[in-house]
Amino acid sequence: MATSPISELNDRARDVFRLVVESYLGTGLPVGSRTISRMNSLSLSPASIRNVMQDLEELGLLAAPHTSAGRMPTETGLRLFVDGMMQAAEPSVEERRAIEAGISEGGRIEEALSAATAALSGLSACAGIVMVPQREALLRQFGFVPLNDRQALAVLVGQDGSVENRVLDLPEGVSPIALSEAANYMSARFAGLTLRQAGEQLRGELERDQTALNGAARALVERGLAIWSADAQQRPVLIVRGQANLIDAAAAEDLERVRQLLEELEGKQEIARLLEGALGASAAKIFIGSENKLFSLSGSSVIAAPYRGGDGRVVGVVGVIGPTRLNYARVIPMVDFTAQTLSRLMR
Repeated sequence: MATSPISELNDRARDVFRLVVESYLGTGLPVGSRTISRMNSLSLSPASIRNVMQDLEELGLLAAPHTSAGRMPTETGLRLFVDGMMQAAEPSVEERRAIEAGISEGGRIEEALSAATAALSGLSACAGIVMVPQREALLRQFGFVPLNDRQALAVLVGQDGSVENRVLDLPEGVSPIALSEAANYMSARFAGLTLRQAGEQLRGELERDQTALNGAARALVERGLAIWSADAQQRPVLIVRGQANLIDAAAAEDLERVRQLLEELEGKQEIARLLEGALGASAAKIFIGSENKLFSLSGSSVIAAPYRGGDGRVVGVVGVIGPTRLNYARVIPMVDFTAQTLSRLMR
């Protein structure tokens, strides 16, 4: 059923709808007409409120769980509330300080991003997430360590001191001399370049037949660059913190939903693809429940905002994942503030 925009609801319906949603987001429990009637802001009898709630249910904004006489907002109702009625609350001074302190304590960019995610998770009582900017590290040194006749450990050292290892399948008949020759060639020719630049330079030299390599060493160089380049493109650069926050007292009544959500959090590549939908947003973007396939089974919400690098371009996304009943009015500005703080860090 198509939902009417909030402007088409009369004042009484808007007031009742707002109170039901706010009460539900605060308690996680269905809300009854008697609860609404006790609120000072309305002068309506429980019977009148029941009639309004019934109308809102017919519009698809509220639903009545079979175990309760109370009502709760549907995902459609939550979307209508967030987009048209919610009054956002700016982060408090203490919350701002906690976010800024966590970020400032980080050394490397990845550490600062992890600290920001942990701070956001703790303040929001959700799982915090951040997409790390895709950075093309500069290369310093390569090495190949033989493991057996058919495999070697490919070692890459970056100019920032990072070291990464990958197991590489060897062409048949590769000798230790060829391993050493390939490693020396790569270290000499590609130091100071990114993987992408190294690949382009190698392809140019091969096309011009300018490499001083024999067939075995040449094949090693090509395979080495290929495995590193493919890994860099496919790796989900995502930090998740605070999954334990998703298991609270209210969640104990819905353990299957929590189990499903924790499983979904393991699929970081899928989450990264979801967050890419927020890269073009000017502020926080909200995904509620089944609005995204990834979290449709667990009925979870995602609030994510982009942050920018020194040149003003978007380089990543930071946000939270939690139940659909989370406090949107408080958490959305908190996510926005974290994104703004990270943008200042990147300058």
